[in-house]
Amino acid sequence: MAMGIDSRNRMAKRAAAEIKDSMIVNLGIGIPSLVSNHLPPSIDVMFHAENGILGMGKSPEKGEEDPNLCNAAGFPVTIVPGGSFFDSATAFGMIRSGYLDISILGGLEVSEQGDLANWIVPGKRVSGIGGAMELAKKAKIVIVLMNHTNKNGKPKILKECTMPLTAKRCVNLIITDMAVIDVTERGLVLKEVMAPYTINDVIENTASSLLLSNNVTTIT
Repeated sequence: MAMGIDSRNRMAKRAAAEIKDSMIVNLGIGIPSLVSNHLPPSIDVMFHAENGILGMGKSPEKGEEDPNLCNAAGFPVTIVPGGSFFDSATAFGMIRSGYLDISILGGLEVSEQGDLANWIVPGKRVSGIGGAMELAKKAKIVIVLMNHTNKNGKPKILKECTMPLTAKRCVNLIITDMAVIDVTERGLVLKEVMAPYTINDVIENTASSLLLSNNVTTIT
């Protein structure tokens, strides 16, 4: 299922609502990179990047990009007051030491146990897993942003992942173009639905057990 920019921004905005003041947050490639554009000015956050930045700001306006400032995916970024630069070894040391409050990642598949597959499609060539496994296992909270279904309309939330895993039992929250789902010890809990979809739409497009929260709300 294709996803327009409005849908991606709605997902990013919902993920931004999980970020609290004074957190250190890492944003993955794709939809997660939009999250910093949806934070209110009152929230003081330090965004971290594996290529050696702490303190990324919003995406620069067109024509105001600095070729020397980019995130781990190579896209231009801005720097907030107090931001700092360091080598990638230090950046990964921060991740592995557990300093990240939230890691927001893209996903190919998520299982009902919270297993994550997000680094390779079998048969496709990629440069490697990169920092995905460290980000998935060492951040205090892991949020996955992804389409609810793949390009063939098949569910991406499954009983068991079919693609190579990035990490096991690492995901805390799933945000898709259809829903917001908590990963709990009891299983997956549907807590919010993205309009115009319904609870039944989400259930029909999820290939795992799905519990309903006491008050499923709708995001318009």
